[in-house]
Amino acid sequence: MSTLTLPRFLLCLVAFCAAVLPGRAEDLAAVRARMSERLPALVALRQQGAIGENNRGYTEVRRDAQGASAVSAAENRDREIVYAAIAQQQGGGVSAEQVGRARARQIAAQSPAGTWLQSDSGQWYQKE
Repeated sequence: MSTLTLPRFLLCLVAFCAAVLPGRAEDLAAVRARMSERLPALVALRQQGAIGENNRGYTEVRRDAQGASAVSAAENRDREIVYAAIAQQQGGGVSAEQVGRARARQIAAQSPAGTWLQSDSGQWYQKE
C-alpha cells in the first residue's frame, strides 16, 4: 500500500475541485497548472526551512531565502482559491477558513520530518 505524499495530495485536491465544480473548472485547471509548476520550488524551500506550513493551511516564510516570499505568496493565492471552491461546494455551513484549517491538520500529518509546522496554539515546531 502506498502513501499519499503532500505534493500528490495537493494535486489530487485541485483535481477533485475541478471535477466537482464544473463552473470553475477553467480557473481550477489554471490553479492546478500553477501549483504543479511551483511544486519543486516549494518543496526545496520547505526542505531548507525557509517556508513552513501555518495552522490556517497556508505557507509562511520562516527565514529569508531567494524566492521564498514570491513562491509563498503565489502558493497562498492559489490555496485560497482552492479552499474557497471547496467551501462553496460543501454549502453554506462551511467557510474557506474552516477548509484551510482542516487542510493544515492534513498537511501536518503528512509532512516529512524536518518540515516547519505551526500548532493550533500558534507555536512553530519542526516535525520529528
